[in-house]
Amino acid sequence: MLRVAGRRLFSISQRSSTATSFVLSRDHPISNGGDSSSTPRSVPSADLSSFNSYHRSLIRGFSSQVITQGNEIGFASEVPATVDAVKTPNSKIVYDDHNHERYPPGDPSKRAFAYFVLSGGRFVYASILRLLVLKLIVSMSASKDVLALASLEVDLGSIEPGTTVTVKWRGKPVFIRRRTEDDIKLANSVDLGSLRDPQEDAVRVKNPEWLVVVGVCTHLGCIPLPNAGDYGGWFCPCHGSHYDISGRIRKGPAPYNLEVPTYSFLEENKLLIG
Repeated sequence: MLRVAGRRLFSISQRSSTATSFVLSRDHPISNGGDSSSTPRSVPSADLSSFNSYHRSLIRGFSSQVITQGNEIGFASEVPATVDAVKTPNSKIVYDDHNHERYPPGDPSKRAFAYFVLSGGRFVYASILRLLVLKLIVSMSASKDVLALASLEVDLGSIEPGTTVTVKWRGKPVFIRRRTEDDIKLANSVDLGSLRDPQEDAVRVKNPEWLVVVGVCTHLGCIPLPNAGDYGGWFCPCHGSHYDISGRIRKGPAPYNLEVPTYSFLEENKLLIG
């Protein structure tokens, strides 16, 4: 540090001596070869204000540095003034209170503004969080085309008694059978103790005239044939499973009855599956 300070003082002294000699040479004309009778040469004149402004800039450069406790001898610090003031604070730092009015912490006149800023910021944060949550929920919901495929309306007016219609719902076949009075009596006359998957017929239908089941065999997922088998219901030719008129397994390797999907009657001849 002392070596750097010495170099700075030496360079400043050189500049000041050069400026002083320049001013003196302006005031005293230079003679030619010591001859007093010779006409003095004219030296380019320099304004004294430039000299004064130069020295003022040098003084301003030194005064802008903060004198810390470790530099009491007057040498300028190598670090910027703000950094030096933060590292080594002292009582010589004077704040400009003329142009910048300083308020003590917790000043009552500024509380309303502080509360307004804090409340506004929290409101903005809450709004952004709500928007992000809503976007996340919407992205997890099913799209309109998926919702359209999730349900299916079927017109039952064209289905004759004793016949079965197959419709496609969610990529799977659905059997809709319009049963006759004999079919209903036959389904209710079955002994539940003889069934592999005991279920009453009234539990599997909402309207005794209409039976709605998913057309997928519960054994290995084959599609049974309607109006076939030993019990007048469905027969799976893959492994020989027989289902009765209520879609219950009666014979073969299938472990469960045909699945009953979610459905409802919108009107007397209008069915909604899903």
